[in-house]
Amino acid sequence: MRSLIVPALVFFGALASPAADKPGIVKGSDEFEFVYRVKLPEIKGDARLWIPLAKTDAFQTVTQEEVSIPIKWEKVQDRDYGNDICVLHPQSSDSGKMIELRYLVVRKEKAAYPSTGEDPGRFLRPEKLVPLNETFKTLAEQATAGKKDDVDRAKALYDHVLGRMRYDKSGTGWGRGDAIYACDAKTGNCSDFHAYFIALSRSVGIPARFAIGATIPAEKNEGPIEGYHCWAEFFADGRWVPVDISEAWKNPQLADYYFGHHPANRFELTKGRDLIVDPAPATGPINFLAYPLLEMDGKPVKPETSFAFRRTRA
Repeated sequence: MRSLIVPALVFFGALASPAADKPGIVKGSDEFEFVYRVKLPEIKGDARLWIPLAKTDAFQTVTQEEVSIPIKWEKVQDRDYGNDICVLHPQSSDSGKMIELRYLVVRKEKAAYPSTGEDPGRFLRPEKLVPLNETFKTLAEQATAGKKDDVDRAKALYDHVLGRMRYDKSGTGWGRGDAIYACDAKTGNCSDFHAYFIALSRSVGIPARFAIGATIPAEKNEGPIEGYHCWAEFFADGRWVPVDISEAWKNPQLADYYFGHHPANRFELTKGRDLIVDPAPATGPINFLAYPLLEMDGKPVKPETSFAFRRTRA
C-alpha cells in the first residue's frame, strides 16, 4: 500500500507551438506534462476505485511519474493486457479529497510496426460489446468484396465505417464502444467508431485491437483536455497498422493520414477491453479504462474527473 503527497501542478508561461504539418497533428515526436485529476464525491457505504496508471511502451516514454493520492492504494495489473491500475478503498472520511497523477511524457508518432511476439490471433476473439455475428460478417464481406490483401481489406472496412457513421454524441447509447449500437444507430463517438471497425475486421479474420487515452491539443501549449480519446490497430503482413476513424470523420482531409498513423500528440492510458482485475468490480470486467471506475455498494458512481496538459518541448 502507498500514500504519497506532492504539490499541485502549476502551469508556467508559453512555449513555442509544436510543428504541425496539418491541423491537429504533431509529427515526429511530442513532449508534454499530463495531469489526471479525480475529486472524490461523498463516500457512502463500501467503496472502491480503479484508476489507470500510464506506463512506458515502444511509443511513449513516461520519464517521470508523480502521484498525489492522500489515501492508501495499491497497484495491480489486469490479467490479459498488463495495464497498471491503481486501486483504492476510500472511506467516508475521504469524501471530497483530490487525487492527482502527473506524468512527463515523450511520445512518438506511430506508423505500421512489426509484432513483438504476441499472438495476433487473440485479437480475433469477441468481447462483450464487440461480438462476432452474421450481420458484421455480411457487412464486412460486402465491403471487402474483390480485395485479397489484408491491408486493402482493412482499408475497405475503414472507408465503410467512415462512410456509414456520423460522429454524434446526442441521445443515449453512445460512448460505450458498443459495436451493435454503432452498426444500428450509425452514430457515436470514438469508442463506437472503433468498436464497429474492430468487429468488422475480426469477422473476416483480421485481428484488431483497442487502446484509449487522450489527444494532446496541437494548436496550444497548455490547458484543459476535453476528455478521453480512443483508437484502433489491425494486424496485416506481420505488422500492426494504426487507424483513427473518428478523427478522420472530423477531418476528412486527414483520412489518408489516419489510415496508418497516430500522431505524436497522443497519450495512452490503457489497452484492451473487458479488463479482468483483482480486486474485481461488482459490475464485472471493466469495459475500458480511461476515466476512473468508482463503485459504492456495488453500484457505479461517476466522480468529477479532469485532464490537463502543458507542452514541455521548446
